[in-house]
Amino acid sequence: MPTKGIVIRPAATADAAHLAVLVDIAAQGLAVRMWQGLAAPGQSPLDFGRARALRETGGFSYRNAFLAEADGAVAGLLVGYPLMGGAVDLSDVPPLVRPMTELEAEVPGHWYVNVLAVYPEFRGRGIGGRLLDHADAVGRAASPVGMAIIVAASNDGARRLYRRHGYGQAGSRPSVPDPALHDPGAWLLLRKPHG
Repeated sequence: MPTKGIVIRPAATADAAHLAVLVDIAAQGLAVRMWQGLAAPGQSPLDFGRARALRETGGFSYRNAFLAEADGAVAGLLVGYPLMGGAVDLSDVPPLVRPMTELEAEVPGHWYVNVLAVYPEFRGRGIGGRLLDHADAVGRAASPVGMAIIVAASNDGARRLYRRHGYGQAGSRPSVPDPALHDPGAWLLLRKPHG
């Protein structure tokens, strides 16, 4: 897997459009589905996603994002941050994402890889692995407990990548079916202890 010419850099506000598209790629359409219900009248779901990426706070913020560039072009995205502990109020969490929120609550103190995505035309070049290596370096400094990620059971390629990088299954939740989305089968919590 050639990784020559790949640079990983912090995201900036000018990258908001890439963040929104790559988040939806990682979520296999779930992000746009959620944003449809949250967008203001006349605002497209991707416009809503771009606005969320521009926030200064929150998990999905450009401040928690890193972009992989291949020969100067944006190729992939990593969004990650430390998970806080404490009780989680699920009453306001939409049913589609409730299983993932429950799994996140199982790994307080871990550095959470919330998004890992590579544009289709850049796949097979080792970019996902480079982004995971970057996540590990940042995570070791920020969260001494370990790393965590959630993946769809049906995403065999991503599961193989995470397994190669030392992640093992630590939990699962059934997905909530939505006729407009690909069925992930179940959501799997993977973790990688530091050590």
